[in-house]
Amino acid sequence: MRVLLMVYGSRGDIEPLAGLAVELKTLGAEVRVCAPPDEDFAQRLAGIGVPMVPVGPSARALMKAGAQPSSLPRRAAEIIASQFEAGAAAAEGCDVLLATGAMPAAAGARSVAEKLGIPSVSVTFQQLTLPSPARPPLAYPGRPFPSEVTDNRVLWDLDARSINALFGDALNSNRASFGLPPVENVRDYVFGDRPWLATDPVLDPAQEALGFDIVQTGAWIVPDPNPLPAELVAFLEAGTPPVYVGFGSMPLHGSADAAHVVIEAVRAQGRRVIVASGWAGLALTDDRDDCFVVGEVNQQALFPRTAAVVHHGGAGTTTTATRAGAPQVVVPQMADQPYWAGRVAELGIGVAHDGPTPTSDSLSAALRTALTPETRARAQAVAGTIRSDGTTVAAKLLLDMVSQGRPSVSALSEE
Repeated sequence: MRVLLMVYGSRGDIEPLAGLAVELKTLGAEVRVCAPPDEDFAQRLAGIGVPMVPVGPSARALMKAGAQPSSLPRRAAEIIASQFEAGAAAAEGCDVLLATGAMPAAAGARSVAEKLGIPSVSVTFQQLTLPSPARPPLAYPGRPFPSEVTDNRVLWDLDARSINALFGDALNSNRASFGLPPVENVRDYVFGDRPWLATDPVLDPAQEALGFDIVQTGAWIVPDPNPLPAELVAFLEAGTPPVYVGFGSMPLHGSADAAHVVIEAVRAQGRRVIVASGWAGLALTDDRDDCFVVGEVNQQALFPRTAAVVHHGGAGTTTTATRAGAPQVVVPQMADQPYWAGRVAELGIGVAHDGPTPTSDSLSAALRTALTPETRARAQAVAGTIRSDGTTVAAKLLLDMVSQGRPSVSALSEE
């Protein structure tokens, strides 16, 4: 059994695919991944023995460049073309394809599966892009929804039109070159009739969907066996549990002095601090012994040893911190991150920071709440409810698609 996992996104998209790939290999499948050509992605996949086919431009470079509305269709066209070119070659001989990440990339990946006549499925690591009458869609940069429209169903219709306007021409021109018919509704084509939602049902309860059935598998997590660096262990053992601060793949636009802000805020609570450099390049601001800087680190091993975790609200980091029972302060930067911040606050396991740019005072105030005994007790209680079988569920479902002969996405494009 050969499986192709196709993704275009950040580390938060790569990490769950690594978890799924490990489980698929355990079940005897041969797995390869198409992903952006960033070195840390390739290293992560090489570490679990999964070959990576580089596709499209650097995700890190695009993230640092920021979301420029005028350039979005051009960037999307580049990403779609790369899915067709590299993805088609990578998918040869595969039995099933899984698509995730940015909408235009997933559209290209699903088209590759359609061309080759193999079954495919779309998966998302947050449900905010899945049409639901319970919530409005997220607006694309430069394409706000009319303020007078409040009906969620109408807003989702407008969302479909916006996606078609942004990505439809590029997708259909590439499909034409492959001998495929045009797609009228890009979003619905990507999701199909049974999209997967790879999140935990306690942390992220699935809401009613419009026009399709959601298959919620649970979050995809791969156990990390890597030990913490000896120097970090020594720091942890030299004093009280520190506060971890890291923003993953986020560049932290608008906060040039972020390291000074977060370190000052943590110190104001009388706590030591671990700073994760991440894509924002955070670094220590002085040589005092109450701070320690890390790069890539085993968060599964580290978070249970912290007093609190300050992060950007990516789905993966939120899930890892929740499983660890660590109180959280979420400083959301974009996209689905405000949603995860809200879920952390609603569950009582931490604090949602107001806005993407913290000050020493605002972050210090959030930490005061997160560091209370009541928040810690609640965080540890919720930790025991988070499922750990998501990759097992998803891997078996994916292999069952092949053995049961489920129809490919081509049937959807003809409806």
